[in-house]
Amino acid sequence: MSILECKNIKKVYQTKNLSTEALRDVNFSVEKGEFISIMGESGAGKTTLLNILATLDSPSSGVLLLNGKDMGNLKKEEVSAFRRRELGFVFQDFNLLDQFNNRDNIFLPLVLSEEKESLMQERLAKMQGILGIEELLEKYPYEVSGGQKQRIAIARAIITNPSLLLADEPTGALDSASSEMILQLFHKIHAEGQTILMVTHSLRAASYADRVLFIKDGVVFHEIYRGNEEGQRDFMERISEAQLVLSKQQNALRPDSLYDRQTEMATEMTTEMAPKDAFTERKGREA
Repeated sequence: MSILECKNIKKVYQTKNLSTEALRDVNFSVEKGEFISIMGESGAGKTTLLNILATLDSPSSGVLLLNGKDMGNLKKEEVSAFRRRELGFVFQDFNLLDQFNNRDNIFLPLVLSEEKESLMQERLAKMQGILGIEELLEKYPYEVSGGQKQRIAIARAIITNPSLLLADEPTGALDSASSEMILQLFHKIHAEGQTILMVTHSLRAASYADRVLFIKDGVVFHEIYRGNEEGQRDFMERISEAQLVLSKQQNALRPDSLYDRQTEMATEMTTEMAPKDAFTERKGREA
């Protein structure tokens, strides 16, 4: 069952004198229970795509289906309600509110949905052991470390039991030890059945996924799957190799690369056309 489907998604930013195509014909789907990573250079279109998937922005054309519902056919209020109910978000900079303690930060999505406090407590009790946040609940965000903040942010994201968890560079602001801890948490909640889509620059983070999509110039142009028996280190090496190959392919198409090759060819032709012993003959005459 597909949780998410992108069909010919395009996004064009139009100003008075300029039209910029940020996404063009993006097509892919996310199945229930999958863990997908999206990788690409800065400016490739990852953030634009994530904003559309999060229903925070609308495509210029194409269809976005979430749990079979066409987001383009819903009213603004219906989209907002759907977002609160079906989507969870984890951000690079945590987005916690310092005026609330960590427990209240976690409860916030359920408060906005007007859920009963008994339900909030029940769901928190189920996740606090897995996330290791028991001792953090009464503290405030400014009293805990970056890794601890991200654990609170993950708890806030999954307390609604979302169909899809969207993560934007979740380890980007963390040190290596905290990053590894957060990735292990993603692994745990994925093992519990949570569907995850994560945007990342990190090979290590991407290697936790079942599938990696590569985006370049607004297009998803390659993807690789993790084998059933493939270890994480082996998958990380394949991701790295794919990045290298794709980078070389793209560079071969760049105008400056073409210019470099043309210059190289011109030099080769000039050398071939010149008399082989011209330099020797000139030196002989000068002598």
